Amino acid sequence: MEVQPHLQPNTDQTKIRSVFPPPVWDSYSFTSFSLLDSEYESWTRRVETLKEEVKDMLMADASNPIKKIELINLLCRLGLSYHFEREIEEQLIHIFNWVPQLFDENDYYLYTTALFFQILRQHGFKMTCDVFKKFKDRNGEFKESIIKDVRGILILYEGSFMSVHGEDILDEALEFTMSHLESLAMQSKPHYSERIKNALIFPFHKGVTRVEAWQYISFYEKEESPNEFLLEFAKLDFNRVQLLHREELKLMARWWKDINLAEKLPYARDRLVEIYFWACSIQFEPHLALSRMMMTKYLKQVSLADDTYDAYATMKEVNAFTDAIERCNIDATDELPDYMKVFYKELLNLFEETENIASKEGRSYCAYHIKEEILSHGGTVFNEGYVPTFDVYLQNDSESSSYGLVVAAGFIGMEKIAGIKEYRWLQSNPKIVKAVKVLGRLENDIVSHQAEQKRGDSASSVECYMKEHDVLEKKAVEEILKICANAWKDINEECMKPTALPSPILQLLVNLARITEVCYRFDDSYTNSSSLKDKITALLLEPLPLQDQVNI
Repeated sequence: MEVQPHLQPNTDQTKIRSVFPPPVWDSYSFTSFSLLDSEYESWTRRVETLKEEVKDMLMADASNPIKKIELINLLCRLGLSYHFEREIEEQLIHIFNWVPQLFDENDYYLYTTALFFQILRQHGFKMTCDVFKKFKDRNGEFKESIIKDVRGILILYEGSFMSVHGEDILDEALEFTMSHLESLAMQSKPHYSERIKNALIFPFHKGVTRVEAWQYISFYEKEESPNEFLLEFAKLDFNRVQLLHREELKLMARWWKDINLAEKLPYARDRLVEIYFWACSIQFEPHLALSRMMMTKYLKQVSLADDTYDAYATMKEVNAFTDAIERCNIDATDELPDYMKVFYKELLNLFEETENIASKEGRSYCAYHIKEEILSHGGTVFNEGYVPTFDVYLQNDSESSSYGLVVAAGFIGMEKIAGIKEYRWLQSNPKIVKAVKVLGRLENDIVSHQAEQKRGDSASSVECYMKEHDVLEKKAVEEILKICANAWKDINEECMKPTALPSPILQLLVNLARITEVCYRFDDSYTNSSSLKDKITALLLEPLPLQDQVNI
């Protein structure tokens, strides 16, 4: 939930109770969730057994790289690949080294070529896009004959989103495939048609991992000959992880109920469930529970701060609150109005909780870096009516985005990977971090700027671009979307091996970009959270139907 960085607080003492829609979810109702320990333990035992079977499948038949790539693709799409990261990495290293010989000796069809490309790029192996040149004619256009390969066209479309700068052929492939996929969907079988339409809305590379798995399971079980073993494994694991997430949501709901800020700050958005959905979308793996819960708590506090600044506080109160955070001491409450004292005390409690957790891990520096991210989040306060240049606006965003705090909070549960070096790297605002921040700011602005202008907020990137370049809103949005596309190229480029940081840290950032796409592609789904209802219901509330027994 990237927020407006250029704050325009109230200039008088007139208080606005609320300018936001009411919550879709009663977060307090989630405190009654119960984790069925016996069911979870039973499912976990079955998952562990099934994992060993799949490991054998991955290691078998090394002489058939196509089958290997198809299996890895299936594990990724079904949401199972996180169980086999080491095995998949080993297999792909071998295949990547084998690719030049494979493509010299075999005249692969589009489907196979695109699948190799997509899977290798997806895992950070920079396979050359020159393999697609043979599908072009003498005029440099993609051959119309390849349209018959519907699976190939779909995978070429999916793979084109993994491009980096300078890969014009992939930009052309995206344009070509998009121009044909809609008509191909109309000619395909119902379940495949639905899959194509879903990909046109959210390509796999830009989709939230668990949402994509949930959707693909429903597509895959309608295939003529699905692998029933893997299908049931996917459903079982999905439900098992869902149980854990529900238990965590219960804990977060109790925390939120205990601090009672929804009632004490009624002008702010009450979106705890949506925030936890964000955290699950960024780090879904079972062992990252602490990471999810700390992200949820800090994101909730930041959301309250944003609504306080944007919709309620006076300029004097904003300055007093900023000074209080810098002091980070209970004595600082003396200068705050009563409603801010409540909020500030809970923020201090969260800092203390963070310090206690980090100290036990031997990483006391975590709390310091999180405080630094919160301090940088406030942003520049522009004078009322002032519209900065577009570049100034974006530069301020890179300094004040809440996304840095999201990552810093996520590091708390990653003690084996995220140390002082990684926190300093984050604070340096490297290219991938900057790209994710830019993406969050711009995509949020596109869907929310009109409502913000009605509320009297400061100019967004859309207004800045319109004024600076003297263009209408439609043209400004088109140009801003090009900047977003380039930001994705930066993200992709930073994930190509060899990487500067461990894969889990880069994946956190990629997933942050993905939830940004899902939540801001068509609407401000954090504010107008009804648009997330189906996804939240699927991921957190409704288990997938299981067979009585998985055949091994």
